[in-house]
Amino acid sequence: MKLKFVTSLILAAFMISCGPKEIPSIGDQTYHVFENEHLYFDPDLTKDGIKESDTAPFYIESGRIMLRKLTIPKFQRETKVSIVVEETSAGDRWDKAGSVFVMPSKGANLLSVAKGEFKLAHTEDADQTDEFPGIIAEGDYQPSVELMRFMTPFGVGHYSEDTVTYPHRMPSYVDGWAKKAVWKQDITQLIPLLEGEIIIGVHIDTWTKEGYKVDVKLHFDESDNAYDPAKKRWVSPVFNTVRYIPPQKGCDKFQRADVGTTVNIPSNVKDVNLAYITTGHGGHSGGDEFVETENIIKLDDQKLFSFIPWRTDCATFRRFNPTTGVWLNKRKASYINWKKEKYEEKMVEEPIASSDYSRSNWCPGSDVPPTIIPVPKISGDHKLTVSMPTAQKLEGDHQNFWFVSAYFFGELN
Repeated sequence: MKLKFVTSLILAAFMISCGPKEIPSIGDQTYHVFENEHLYFDPDLTKDGIKESDTAPFYIESGRIMLRKLTIPKFQRETKVSIVVEETSAGDRWDKAGSVFVMPSKGANLLSVAKGEFKLAHTEDADQTDEFPGIIAEGDYQPSVELMRFMTPFGVGHYSEDTVTYPHRMPSYVDGWAKKAVWKQDITQLIPLLEGEIIIGVHIDTWTKEGYKVDVKLHFDESDNAYDPAKKRWVSPVFNTVRYIPPQKGCDKFQRADVGTTVNIPSNVKDVNLAYITTGHGGHSGGDEFVETENIIKLDDQKLFSFIPWRTDCATFRRFNPTTGVWLNKRKASYINWKKEKYEEKMVEEPIASSDYSRSNWCPGSDVPPTIIPVPKISGDHKLTVSMPTAQKLEGDHQNFWFVSAYFFGELN
C-alpha cells in the first residue's frame, strides 16, 4: 500500500514536471509618452540644432513635431495594446491634421533626415520629377508607421470657457463646450514595432506660436492566463504621405499616377491584412477636403479594394468646436404651434458651422481609424499602389492633397 502511494506521488510529480510551463509575466504596463506637451511653430526652437535626448521628449521641425525614445520589453504572454491621445488648443483656433507615429531608433528615419545625416532621394528636384520624398522605403530608410491619425477641432480647451472673443456661437442643442478631445484605438497588430528601442513621435500641422497641448499614453494589457503565449505577429510598412518634415510636401500625385511600392511578404505569414489610413485636404470650397473621391487600392495592378472615404456625421462633433465659423442657413421648418395644437411650417434661419460639413474621411475633432482590407494568400514581392482619378491638383492657393499611410500585418506560422 505504501509502495503504491509513493509510486503515485512520483508519477504525479513527473506529470507536473512534464506539463506546460508558466509563461513569464511582465504585467500590465502604461507608458506616458507625452504628458500634456506643447506643440507649436517657432523656428527659434531648433535654429541652433536639435536638442536630442535619450530620456526626455525633444522637438524637431520648429516645434511642430515632438519625439521621444523608449525601450519597451517583449511580452511573452498575449498582450493587447491601445493608444490614448488627448488634445487641447493652446491658442491655435483652427482644425489641423495630427499624427502619432513610430520609427526605429537606429538607422535612417525622420530624425536622421531632420539632423541632415540621411538625405532623401529627390530632395532637390522633387517638383521637376513629380516625386514626393520619404513616402516609401529607400535604402535603410523606412517610412514611419502611424499609430493614430487625428484631427484637432476648432479651439477646444483654450476657447471652451471664452464667451467674449467668440460669443453666441454655441447652438441650442449643445449645453456646453467640451474641455478637450480624447481618442482611443486598439493597435495590438502593431506590437512588433513597439518592442525594444523605438522612437515615438507626435505631429500637429500647426503654423502658430500658440499651437496645441497633446497627451499620449500607450497601454499594454497582458493576459492573466499563465499559459497564453503571445501571437507571433508581423508588420511591414508600405508608404506614408503625411507631410512631416521638409522636403516632404502635400501629395497630390494620386490624381496623375498610381502611388505605392513593392513589399516582400514572407511565406510563413498567414491572415495578411492591409491597414489603410486616408484623409483628403484642401480647405477651400470645392477642394479635396469637401469632395467625395474614390480611393482605388491595387495589388499587382489588380483592384484589391475601392471605396469613397467620407464622413457625414461631423455635426455630432459640434461641442468640440467653439471657434468654428458659423453661417445662417434658411430653410422651411416644421414646428408645433401649441395654441393651435397642430404642426405648422415657416421659414427659419438656423446656424450651420464649418465643422458640421461632411469631409473626406474626417471631421474636426475626430480620429481616423484604419480601414482593414483582407489580402489574398500571397508571399514574395508584391506591388501595392493607390490611385484617385478624380482627386485634384495642388495649384497655388488651392491646397489639394491626401495624407495616406498603409502597412501590411499578419501572423507568423
